[in-house]
Amino acid sequence: MAKKDKERKFKKKLLHKYRLVVLNEDTFEERFAIKLTRLNVFVIASLSTILLIAGTIFLIAFTSLKEYIPGYSSTALKKKATVLNYKTDSLQGIISLNEQYYASIKKVLTGDVSTVEFNRDSIIDAAGINPRDLDLKPTKEDSLLRDLVDKEDKYNVFESTISSSNFVLFPPVNGTISEGYNLKEKHFAVDVVVAKDTPVKATADGTVIFAEWTIETGYVVIIEHSYELISVYKHNASITKQQGDLVKSGEVIAMAGNTGELTTGPHLHFELWNSGYPVNPTKFIDFN
Repeated sequence: MAKKDKERKFKKKLLHKYRLVVLNEDTFEERFAIKLTRLNVFVIASLSTILLIAGTIFLIAFTSLKEYIPGYSSTALKKKATVLNYKTDSLQGIISLNEQYYASIKKVLTGDVSTVEFNRDSIIDAAGINPRDLDLKPTKEDSLLRDLVDKEDKYNVFESTISSSNFVLFPPVNGTISEGYNLKEKHFAVDVVVAKDTPVKATADGTVIFAEWTIETGYVVIIEHSYELISVYKHNASITKQQGDLVKSGEVIAMAGNTGELTTGPHLHFELWNSGYPVNPTKFIDFN
């Protein structure tokens, strides 16, 4: 009985009606009145709290207000980070391709080209040739040709190519040679002393395959010409051409300078390479 009485009292308290009245203080005129129970107040307060929490979550999750709350990152910042991520990935791919390209150029310039070994006997067997039937005795003409080739210098193949094709090289600059071509000291170039910002010209028609800054030799331009000829121009103050540009003989490609770590004054470091071998430029070009 006591338990039921307590439940009845509790229900009575929840459902007991109260009147909320708003009066004019001066005239005591009733402006607003509403009947309430404790249950109604509890339900209204609970619903208001739920709606307030839901509205706050909605504003934070789906509007730009969340950017002002510590711990949330900016949408614009996320977009920039995504764009930078794509750019970084693209740049890494470009750098990898450039490194492979520069490595290939370096191999060409130094002559470090791998050769393919093959078994000559297997080729003869595959052709169905009997070695005993071959006449390997040199003829008179063959002997004369062998003697001529043996007497030629290692790099004179380039000279014969030029003379036979009327291929003329234009002096890139005119000046005094401070250090000449020296194979023993591995100085595969001539250093020509010139004034700073002297125009450097292409020695022949060709295509620019390299035009960039390097730490040791400053601004460098490398041009590929006909007949497997490559010319190199180093220590420039600036360059006027880009990789892939076509140039004519005598066309200005750079301005002479003193850039890079391996330099002691304004000059042009000029190299000539043919078929992967260095060539003495003074044999074909008059720099005076």
